[in-house]
Amino acid sequence: MNNYKCPWCDSEKTQIYLWLKDEFLTHEDFQIHECLQCGLLFTEPRPEKDKIGAYYKSEEYYSHQENKTGFIPKMYESVKSVNLKHKYKMATKGKSIGKMLDIGCGVGDFLHTAEQHGWQCTGVEPSEDAKAIAKKRIKAEILSSEDMENIPDETFDVITMWHVLEHVDNLKWQVEQLQRLIKPDGRIVIALPNYKSYDAEYYKEKWAAYDVPRHLNHFNQKTLVKIFKAQGMNLIETDKLVWDAYYISYMSEQYMHHSLPLLRGTFRGLLSNCKARKSKEWSSKVYVFEKQKEANRKIGQF
Repeated sequence: MNNYKCPWCDSEKTQIYLWLKDEFLTHEDFQIHECLQCGLLFTEPRPEKDKIGAYYKSEEYYSHQENKTGFIPKMYESVKSVNLKHKYKMATKGKSIGKMLDIGCGVGDFLHTAEQHGWQCTGVEPSEDAKAIAKKRIKAEILSSEDMENIPDETFDVITMWHVLEHVDNLKWQVEQLQRLIKPDGRIVIALPNYKSYDAEYYKEKWAAYDVPRHLNHFNQKTLVKIFKAQGMNLIETDKLVWDAYYISYMSEQYMHHSLPLLRGTFRGLLSNCKARKSKEWSSKVYVFEKQKEANRKIGQF
């Protein structure tokens, strides 16, 4: 046991799950703790809000960069274009064109795709550098996180968070905002790394998707569903991002200082995807939630 408190349920019944380093940038030591009450994994020590930005300051942090050169960044961009089409289909499945919110929109890639299909879009992005790039590319208004509190209830038909919830410091507040802002018939789409995947179990503390301390929260499906149910939302569908297994495995091979990391990572990513066809424990999983129906909420059915 230790003195760290779970950021979701506030329980002090936690234990160390994993010791690891920031392999990506600083090589500082961190731990991942497990809440014995709700099951959430969380990073400690958590950087102060005014210091967390320094952990993103790298030319290798592809998600917030543009005009990249080199084979790996170019391959990343090619795969990203395929992923964007797949993400758009997942996010808008069964929905007519309406209002969309993308939280953690980065440089606006996903919102650009949605705008091209006619959606009225809004983005939320904490990084001023990424926000400046997004404003040049898309029509959508790009807000800061705190601005979400000023948006009226039940505004959006679709809310997306593509690999963002793991970065959120105030998890309770964020999930409350999702429940408040989505329309009764809307859909919330959350993509997250899955530490129950084969590649996570294989690479252990070198698994690149732990990405401490940028990733503050670490989820599996059981814990995520429990969290969203507590805020009145039901899981209606899951999907996967198969390309993520290859990229995460490649990065993990680099952290292990193996030769031929691209070749090794491709093999390990393929193996992870093959195993996930049976286990459903994909390296990156996509979860689709909707609000519980009012009648069910009144009688306590979930």
